[in-house]
Amino acid sequence: MPASNMAVAASCKGTIYLTFDTGSQSQAELIATTLRRHQIKATFFLANEKTVQTDYSLDMSWAPYWKKLAEDGHAFGSHTFDHVYVVGDLPDGRIAVKPQFGAQAGQTLQWTAQEYCQELRRVDQRFFAMTGKKLDPFWRAPGGKTTHNLLKAGQACAYQHVGWAPAGFSGDELSSEKFSNPMLLKRALNTLKDGDIFMAHMGIWSRKQAWAPENLEPLISGLEQKSFCFATLREHPAYQNLHQQKK
Repeated sequence: MPASNMAVAASCKGTIYLTFDTGSQSQAELIATTLRRHQIKATFFLANEKTVQTDYSLDMSWAPYWKKLAEDGHAFGSHTFDHVYVVGDLPDGRIAVKPQFGAQAGQTLQWTAQEYCQELRRVDQRFFAMTGKKLDPFWRAPGGKTTHNLLKAGQACAYQHVGWAPAGFSGDELSSEKFSNPMLLKRALNTLKDGDIFMAHMGIWSRKQAWAPENLEPLISGLEQKSFCFATLREHPAYQNLHQQKK
């Protein structure tokens, strides 16, 4: 480790793990630019979601963006290709799911563990086509909702599920009239602690006052002023062994 990095690590009073889920992608460039300016790494969970550019976030038109982030050293996990929500477990061991995008969007489907595993791997295959790199061995269910069968399905194909800390919920998908950006920023700065995983989206269609333009920079700066450092989930104690095994 370079001496400068060792000095920074020695001054850390704790580590926060920033994570970003795909969304409308309206904040994609702002997020990338802010992370580069602060020279910190984050973890991105990818699904093929409709964007403000009228394409989809895993279309090849996004390849330069994801490739640059990969070159910057960020980590990447699966968020299911079609942003598939779990509805519930079925008695025969299958899983009821509902894709948000794709050919079967809005339909309730009954998947086996193998079919769900294939959905997770679709992201890996597309990411490799765009960047020449494989995903890290973790995933996040849309909405953070999981079931017993869903977690078993992920584990069966060597993906470990990653949620977020209670204090790490950015609130960027909540109503901006009821949950203002200053309120959300204050809550995060007051409650985040060492080891917490923080979650935000790369753009939310429904929120009138976007979270990231007003809150991302002050959140990072405020945490830095509190002597927090940042790392990807590759360095998280619960997931670093998975990363080493995949390597």
